[in-house]
Amino acid sequence: MTAPLALDPRTTTFLFMDYQNGVVPLLGDAAGAVIARASSVLHAAREAGARVVFVRVAFRPGYPELPDKGPMAARIKGSGMLLVDSPEAQIVAAMAPRDHEPVVTKHRVGPFGGTDLEPILRASAADTLVLLGISTSGVVLSTVRHAADADYRLVVVEDACADTDAEVHRVLMEKVFPRQATVMRAEAVVAALRPSAA
Repeated sequence: MTAPLALDPRTTTFLFMDYQNGVVPLLGDAAGAVIARASSVLHAAREAGARVVFVRVAFRPGYPELPDKGPMAARIKGSGMLLVDSPEAQIVAAMAPRDHEPVVTKHRVGPFGGTDLEPILRASAADTLVLLGISTSGVVLSTVRHAADADYRLVVVEDACADTDAEVHRVLMEKVFPRQATVMRAEAVVAALRPSAA
């Protein structure tokens, strides 16, 4: 039997990734439940005093951060969306960051390259990262790979992540992520933050 997960709020950082007005609707009918579970983890992390960091994808007008080649860059530029001050680039209201909670803006799928995420994590002496995000095959996968190579202890909140392809989500959670992370449901992560779980 596996021992219950224990999270030390002093050394654990929660990364809430790409829960944006322009991203969440891609989940269709599943969006509400995913946001509710992510919000429950957010509330528990705040109550426990853990570090909370938000990650979003956004670009300057004209998209100078994107190359002229590549299908993803072409789609983003063609959409005219996710400009840094636009409504769709903002975190959804149900999970709005508080003034003291960092919001890291990225220009690629993963949150580490070209951002200030790593200095923020070093400054808080984080050794454990709890990952939640949309999509599973995008930002979550990229973060697992990078953070595992950087020797962080990783927890992925299975039912607070989502992908437009349910089968891809399942395969990543059941077959890929467990090689480098502990995969847990939101309820178990919330329980791990309670004082009795420490």
